[in-house]
Amino acid sequence: MHVHTIAGLLSGMAAGQFSSAEITSDYLQRIASQDQQLNSFITVTEELALTQARAADERRARGEGLKLDGIPLAHKDIFCTQGTKTSCGSRMLDNFIPPYDATVIKALNAAGSVCLGKTNMDEFAMGSSNENSYFGPVRNPWDTDCVPGGSSGGSAAAVAAGLAVAATGTDTGGSIRQPAAFCGLTGLKPTYGRVSRLGMVAFASSLDQGGPLTRTAEDAALLLEVIAGVDPADSTSADRPVPRYSEALAQSLAGLRIGLPQEFFGSGLDAGIGSVINAALKEFEALGAQLVEINLPHANLAIPAYYVIAPAEASTNLSRFDGVRYGYRCEDPTDLEDLYTRSREEGFGDEVKRRILVGTYALSAGYYDAYYRKAQQVRRLIQSDYLNAFKEVDVIMGPTTPNPAWAIGSKESDPVSVYLEDIYTLGVNLAGLPAISVPAGLSDRKPVGLQIIGQHFDESRLLSTAHQFQLATDWHTLTPPGFGGKS
Repeated sequence: MHVHTIAGLLSGMAAGQFSSAEITSDYLQRIASQDQQLNSFITVTEELALTQARAADERRARGEGLKLDGIPLAHKDIFCTQGTKTSCGSRMLDNFIPPYDATVIKALNAAGSVCLGKTNMDEFAMGSSNENSYFGPVRNPWDTDCVPGGSSGGSAAAVAAGLAVAATGTDTGGSIRQPAAFCGLTGLKPTYGRVSRLGMVAFASSLDQGGPLTRTAEDAALLLEVIAGVDPADSTSADRPVPRYSEALAQSLAGLRIGLPQEFFGSGLDAGIGSVINAALKEFEALGAQLVEINLPHANLAIPAYYVIAPAEASTNLSRFDGVRYGYRCEDPTDLEDLYTRSREEGFGDEVKRRILVGTYALSAGYYDAYYRKAQQVRRLIQSDYLNAFKEVDVIMGPTTPNPAWAIGSKESDPVSVYLEDIYTLGVNLAGLPAISVPAGLSDRKPVGLQIIGQHFDESRLLSTAHQFQLATDWHTLTPPGFGGKS
């Protein structure tokens, strides 16, 4: 059953081919037998999952089935889940049990989904490899010596290995799209404000956005219909109608204008990935789309701007973790300063400390104008580049990542080289745009992701474009051979 999509499971349950309890038990057994190879889960909620699955089966038997009734999902351990540990991959929150559900979790529960557990992640979502977790690195099911991408790497690895049919993730600078690319999945980063951030532990408040990791664009559409929408308790959520994304997937690609940023196809792009992306673009041409060369003049400034803005916001957001109210507290502090200092020193990992220091420096007196304000001005230039490009094209395409997944530990001594792997994804977050990564092929037996970027709140076009590509290709059907799949 683990080879089915959400759409396939819903159809099978409706036809009486299997029950949610059977599906859920199958996934739980796969997690128990196979996750030791991946370390993709931090917490497995077996009892809760089986209770929710039986309740879904009872509703279906009464003819009261909900939109996602009985669908087993995994959740990135950054979403608060009432009564279940939410650690953010950090020692700081290893003992934190939230008293409420994040809005995303509440919406999925109300739709009848089943919670299999909470997935591993880079600590506080800070990373692009999922090596920065207090609970150890996650391994890529396509090659367990390699990273799965981050920070939603646990979610991506779990779905790719067939340990969950889909999972939630968050994307601050590419943290849904990059692991989707490395693990051969469909990963959707919605428009900023399209999905509520309430109960999603904050990293960088003006950049964070929740979204789904799935096998197909159709499944991503089904999940987005549930989690999107205004949240009165989140002032950053957008008060806009939520389209029926799954009903707009049949939109033809004839006449679609696809922008190709020359900055995304330069010397920094791995040759194997470039070849796969070019083949995918030819497929779009065969489907009736038109390729248009465009320029994003300030694309090269996305990394320096992001790595000022995001650490600055992280410095502010993580100041609440002080060993006083909740979370990790050092033993036997001598005074208040010692409590603060040692709790944060012992509770945070190296990457989090690095970003807090950078962010605090950028916000400090005498440096705010030189760094943070200037970075925000550059951010506006990057957004203007995208908006100007969309006057000529309908969507923008290119590689999701410049390189394939790398070996675990190979970049440990050079964090800047890891930052550079986000060069094609960061600008989307700085501009607040939606984007999706879809499987486009294999290079040296590793998945390659094609990134499709859309205009604000135009997720329908993104999803239909991805869906039409997936109808014409089968890259999204490939799964890691070592986990019961084909390649």
